[in-house]
Amino acid sequence: MNPPSGFLLANRARLLAAARRGPVLDLACGRGRHALLVAAWGARVVGVDRDAARLAELAAAARARRLPFDGLRADLEAPYGIPIRAGSCGAILVFRFLYRPLAPAIVRALAPGGLLLYETFTIHQRQLGHGPANPAFLLREGELMQSFPELRVLDTWEGLEATPAPAALARLAALKPG
Repeated sequence: MNPPSGFLLANRARLLAAARRGPVLDLACGRGRHALLVAAWGARVVGVDRDAARLAELAAAARARRLPFDGLRADLEAPYGIPIRAGSCGAILVFRFLYRPLAPAIVRALAPGGLLLYETFTIHQRQLGHGPANPAFLLREGELMQSFPELRVLDTWEGLEATPAPAALARLAALKPG
């Protein structure tokens, strides 16, 4: 499993404070590199992914470690969005996943004062020769911050990260007012 994002690690205190408002939702959680870590920090985590087998493996790993984790199988690219009650999430994590129409549902799912941590690839990733090449999965310059105008930006960054493998990324940490 890949190491956790340094962006997530840098926002640990913010994330744990926001988790007091509701569960942490990890969208497109995959193998759970962030979901398990955040659960190990003591926050209740709901991992959402469309891969039932991965979710089962992740749930088993969480049970074995007695971590507060629940898996939720859902296709986040389906028209109904995020199958979770509006205003119920203390924080939402989105790492290396982009489906632009989901932005309003992300904002709706956040509780007032909830935290969004978002990190994904930019169009400059194509120049690195690995990772997504489809423009549908790559942010344009400045696009991430513009995708969430309802949120109060805490931190934003775009650029090249050299380690663990070169990646052209955009990051956003933002709070839902309230």
